[in-house]
Amino acid sequence: MPRPRTPLLNRERIVAAALRLVDEEGLAALSTRRLAGELSVSGPSLYNHFATKDELLDAVVDGVIGEVDLSMFGAGAPWPEALRAWARSYRAALAAHPNIVPVLAQGPGRRPNALRLADAVFGCLVEAGWPRGQATRIGALMRYFVTGSALASFAAGFPEDAGLYDAADYPHLGEAHRLAEHRAAVDEGAFETGLEALLDGLVLRFERLGRAGQQGSQTGDQRLGPAVHQGSRATNAGRSSGSTGS
Repeated sequence: MPRPRTPLLNRERIVAAALRLVDEEGLAALSTRRLAGELSVSGPSLYNHFATKDELLDAVVDGVIGEVDLSMFGAGAPWPEALRAWARSYRAALAAHPNIVPVLAQGPGRRPNALRLADAVFGCLVEAGWPRGQATRIGALMRYFVTGSALASFAAGFPEDAGLYDAADYPHLGEAHRLAEHRAAVDEGAFETGLEALLDGLVLRFERLGRAGQQGSQTGDQRLGPAVHQGSRATNAGRSSGSTGS
């Protein structure tokens, strides 16, 4: 009777096994020896597909980024609405693989999916009328916010021991032992509150840019350029439809 064939070793299978290992046991568990054992292959065979552990880790991270939905950036939605939908998808992908977030937070590097994500966010903002420098900073701001929210659970960081929170020492933490019990509601609520606050603030800033551009055009100052005026009109249209993040 012929032996069952071992599944063909390829990059996709290696990346999937590596991500599963990181998800279950953390980044420290990922090694060539351990991964080879998980795949029932010899260690050197992995080097036919990935020259180094860092190269493999980049592929794992980029696979997670590939789970993020970017379709909203080509759907013609106002920029606040697009950023909102993207941030939610981004956080969902990271929250599903929290152990990989510390590596992902270092930036896109040479990862194709991460570069596509950065390009989509930056392009959306510039096309809406944001100056390129500010669009870059907003992209960084959103990445800091989303990755930070996915690093760990705020609620789970409070022990469920009610006796720990002595009123004499912590007069305002009498209910803190219940936070872990309501982890999802607390953590997701915090993310949504922060996201709306960020978008509200950005909309106000964008409107100020538009007003400054209109004043500049009236006085012959063209430094902000026509794209700002066009973006301001797009934002006002979005506000009338109730989709600007307010």
